Amino acid sequence: MTSPSSRRTAALDQILEITVLLHDDMTRALARDGLTESRTHLLWVLLRQGPATQRALADALRVSARNVTGLVDGLVAGGFVTREPHPQDRRATHVTLTPHGEEVMRRMAGEHERLARDLFGDLTDRQFAGLTAGLEHVGERLRVLVSAAEGSGTSAAGDAARTTEESS
Repeated sequence: MTSPSSRRTAALDQILEITVLLHDDMTRALARDGLTESRTHLLWVLLRQGPATQRALADALRVSARNVTGLVDGLVAGGFVTREPHPQDRRATHVTLTPHGEEVMRRMAGEHERLARDLFGDLTDRQFAGLTAGLEHVGERLRVLVSAAEGSGTSAAGDAARTTEESS
């Protein structure tokens, strides 16, 4: 019989394996279109929210304005977005998806839906409800741990290890 601690560690190992598999698959898919994760994140924001200023994009992505300028420059060069005059502020520009950018993002959205169907389609309603409830709980816990770690300048894993050592 395995201990609760080893079962929890095995569950974390499974989550980490899934994370690596999803990341590797996503990286291959993005490379097919000449995109990076950061550029794609910006495109998702534009697809969901519509044209935006670079300042708004920087805020949405939680990066610097300088970083967004580089991302947008690359996306303009790749034909994914354009910079258009802002309708109310002549000093600002709107970043807007091109038809090519919109088509790529809509294709990605379809691929996203197909992967969800392929991954979860054969689960019973009860299994799926258990999975989503478990993931929701783990996500909430991880957000709390990460937030606390950010405040202390460490990582969630480092804080968890320190808490375990202190309680021993």
